Amino acid sequence: MILRGHVLWSASATPSGKDGRAQPRWDSGTFEIRDGRIYRSTSPASADYEGWVLPGLVDVHCHIGIGPQGAVGDEQMLAQARTDRASGVLLARDCGVPVDNSAVTNRPDTLKVIQSGRHIARPKRYIRGLSIEVENEADLPRIMAEQSMAGDGWVKIVADWIDRSEGADSDLKPLWSTAALVDGIAAAHEAGARVTAHVFGREAIDGLLEGGIDCIEHGAGMEESHVQEAAERGIPVTPTLMQVDLFNEFADQAGSKYPVYGSTMRMLARRHDELLGMLCDYQIQLLPGTDAGGYQQHGQLPTELSKWTRMGLSPSDIIDAATWRAREYLGFPSLAEGAPADLVIYDRDPREDISVLSDPITTVLDGQIQS
Repeated sequence: MILRGHVLWSASATPSGKDGRAQPRWDSGTFEIRDGRIYRSTSPASADYEGWVLPGLVDVHCHIGIGPQGAVGDEQMLAQARTDRASGVLLARDCGVPVDNSAVTNRPDTLKVIQSGRHIARPKRYIRGLSIEVENEADLPRIMAEQSMAGDGWVKIVADWIDRSEGADSDLKPLWSTAALVDGIAAAHEAGARVTAHVFGREAIDGLLEGGIDCIEHGAGMEESHVQEAAERGIPVTPTLMQVDLFNEFADQAGSKYPVYGSTMRMLARRHDELLGMLCDYQIQLLPGTDAGGYQQHGQLPTELSKWTRMGLSPSDIIDAATWRAREYLGFPSLAEGAPADLVIYDRDPREDISVLSDPITTVLDGQIQS
């Protein structure tokens, strides 16, 4: 296959970024895909495709195998994976799922998936049926070590959730003591895995940072001191703007039964743009994630990324975050001479208009064109 146009190409990286890191650059010309890999070419043949070419988009927080009613079967999982693929997502970190989805991922008609095992939570402190429920937090290190083996180098813990046992006073509360997090995260690290955590509110953040967490999902309750510490430790955040935008709806659902929780969720929603500004000011690495599989539909990463403009990020900044930066963080290559041909083709320049990401011409995974 012959491509002609403009490719976000990593081979000629130069340390020109705002943070001093090496930056891929756009190369114009002719490129050939053969044996599943991409190469520069001088072929005079007519191009099969012309346009702007990005490394495959990355969704670091989705759930292939979860639907609005809980776990789903193989047919629906396949549909979810194909929907993500059609949106331009060619690499996903499956951020916790209660079923084995390996049969419908990492195949040429879907996408590549990094699995994180199952969510780890306490009894009645997460969505029913989705998590491993830990009765005694002394068991947390053992279970996190086990889930390190069940996934592809990632473990997912639930760090806070509403504790309904307090009736009308119920609120978001941490699930784990700091000591349990220290031991659990250390056990996962010893097993060769990194750990990410679901966390909405403020109270659980200190324990996660002290425990040595590797990544934070949502993080809506982070205060400036948390953001500063995360920056010093190089801890990225997946801001999931679409999910946080539902916080007022969650508060409405809480109603008069859980008014304290409702007030907390409204507060988190109200201050979220301020937090996003801090994340950018401290140059936290922002990871692209949709939280698809429960409240969010699959295939919505371009919609999530379009919301990132409210942080003051340019389309180029957003593209970098959602392609080569996320791939680098997860240990996957971008586009370079002889690299796997995992790419998305657009008919317009997404650097001029980020909404272009919602309408790819086609995707290519390991040289296989989307049918």
